[in-house]
Amino acid sequence: MREKVVIALGGNALQDVNTPPTAEAQMEVVKRTAGYLVDIIEKGYSVVITHGNGPQVGNIVIQNEVASKVVPAMPFDVCGAESQGMIGYMIQQALGEVLKERNIRKEVATIITQVVVDKNDPAFEKPTKPIGPFYTKEEAEVLIKEKGYEMVEDSGRGYRRVVPSPDPKEIVELNTIKLLEKNGVIVITVGGGGIPVIKENGNLKGVAAVIDKDLASEKLAEDIDADVLLILTAVEKVAINYNKPNQKFLDKMTVEEAIKYMEEGHFAPGSMFPKVKAAVRFAKSKVGRRAIITSLGKALEALEGKAGTVISL
Repeated sequence: MREKVVIALGGNALQDVNTPPTAEAQMEVVKRTAGYLVDIIEKGYSVVITHGNGPQVGNIVIQNEVASKVVPAMPFDVCGAESQGMIGYMIQQALGEVLKERNIRKEVATIITQVVVDKNDPAFEKPTKPIGPFYTKEEAEVLIKEKGYEMVEDSGRGYRRVVPSPDPKEIVELNTIKLLEKNGVIVITVGGGGIPVIKENGNLKGVAAVIDKDLASEKLAEDIDADVLLILTAVEKVAINYNKPNQKFLDKMTVEEAIKYMEEGHFAPGSMFPKVKAAVRFAKSKVGRRAIITSLGKALEALEGKAGTVISL
């Protein structure tokens, strides 16, 4: 029985921080990413792909703000939907090319995905999710003063805007995702963690927030009964005492060990913490499930037990 894997792509799989965020530059990065994804598909794994959208949705918001005197600015949830379409299109096209090159006949489809959150989630009172580009301290202070943004320092890389990041409760298009996946389609879904919506009088209403894509990917992985949640990031393994003289990379963690390390503050809030949190949720959701955190280049090796950090019961 082939394993079902939810692959959560990190920002570096979609955009190179050292090049301008043009459509052409992003497509080049996505084409490289597609090669690694098809390596996994070629080995017979059934994959569902998810992705972040932090830089992209931040840039779309800026484009809307700058052009607001000419055309009305779209609300944040609509910007999130735009980012899903844009990134999904790029992944679809790149995957299609690589699959064709390797003579693999598979359909690829992007689902614009809404994810229900609780309107009373405490996250709405305390924004934590970084979006958009990095700024210097001076630039951040101007944005706080002029636009009322909440800004935080992000893992030593500069300052970024933060928005609320509520917990994912329900994936609205789940049955469609299941139907496509069951029929062998490679599905790209919950882009950027999904478009956050709340239930109001039996209807859905978009809200200004970003759901963490790793937590949304975990919710998806549980709901489609995946065997593996593969979280891809910029590093090959999870480390404790990160950037300290006693830094230690981990091959594996039990759920209990991971929770202990989280409580001890080993993982940065906007960076590795949500990845480990998602991994713990998935690993403890059912016996036999495992979560893996690794880099894009080591993804297949990690699935084969030769790389990455494995989190299990």
